[in-house]
Amino acid sequence: MTGRALYFTGPTSVAVREQSVPVPGPEEVRVRVERSGISPGTELLVYRGELSPEMSADETIDALEGTFSYPLQYGYAAVGCVTAAGDAVDDEWLDRRVFAFNPHESHFVAEPETLVPTTLEPERALFIPNTEAAVNFVMDARPRVGAQVVVFGQGPVGLLTTALLAEFPLSELVTVDQYPNRRDLSRSFGADRAVAPEDIDDAVPDGADITFELSGNPVALDDAIEATGFAGQVIVGSWYGTKDVELELGESYHRSHVRVRSSQVSRLDPDHADRWDKDRRMAYVRSWLAETDLSALLTHRFEIDRAAEAYRLLAERRNEAVQVAFTYE
Repeated sequence: MTGRALYFTGPTSVAVREQSVPVPGPEEVRVRVERSGISPGTELLVYRGELSPEMSADETIDALEGTFSYPLQYGYAAVGCVTAAGDAVDDEWLDRRVFAFNPHESHFVAEPETLVPTTLEPERALFIPNTEAAVNFVMDARPRVGAQVVVFGQGPVGLLTTALLAEFPLSELVTVDQYPNRRDLSRSFGADRAVAPEDIDDAVPDGADITFELSGNPVALDDAIEATGFAGQVIVGSWYGTKDVELELGESYHRSHVRVRSSQVSRLDPDHADRWDKDRRMAYVRSWLAETDLSALLTHRFEIDRAAEAYRLLAERRNEAVQVAFTYE
């Protein structure tokens, strides 16, 4: 039996290669993938060659060991069923649907403890990692009752963050994106107002209490700082890779007491460690996804053999796509 795996082979170049379907070791299971989701943030940095080739892909995920040097496999949203188990693995794992932080490929082996069992349908479960990131951003922001909040960027992570924030008793939730279709989605996910970047000054004339920068565009960070009011905070969830960031940190910023902080999902802020760990955060993510309809986010599906088309769509026509998924028929 032959499987398929996606490789990033150079800037704006991907290839789908045949490979043998792996046999699980004694303490492993084999997963046949049903769906995997493209991260239009990090994966487009990989696709465009905008990450340092010496940088570790992700030290916290076994399946992503190595660096960002080409050729490489990447991706971290795979959903599938366990089809084989090693001799030392309990048979209860067989036929289970699981989520895994694993690159795009039709089959892979893993130790059971690295997998997330799920009863979610595949096209809902593939949102697990981006929802986990969104939960992390909101946890780090700690929004107060009556806060005015602005979210820059309404891609998958931005929209999920908007949906979570819409459940808080805020005074106003404003979102910012250059594409009208994403602004429409944002309103349907609970934004009170969704505006284009050039209209943000009029939308929050007195400055927001909390601003999230989730667009992946370095220019937006300066806009986010400017849109934040006195003693407010900016949560930076974007990863800009090797792109330069230029900021205006003159008199208005100097006197603003604005706090700019990074938020990234791989590790929990130590401030949460007394009550939270990754397992508790993941349990909340799964329960929230079970109750939330995100079907409008999944705009395109491509068979894995058409991977090159999928990445060109996201890179060249972002106004047309939000979340893109691979299928493995």
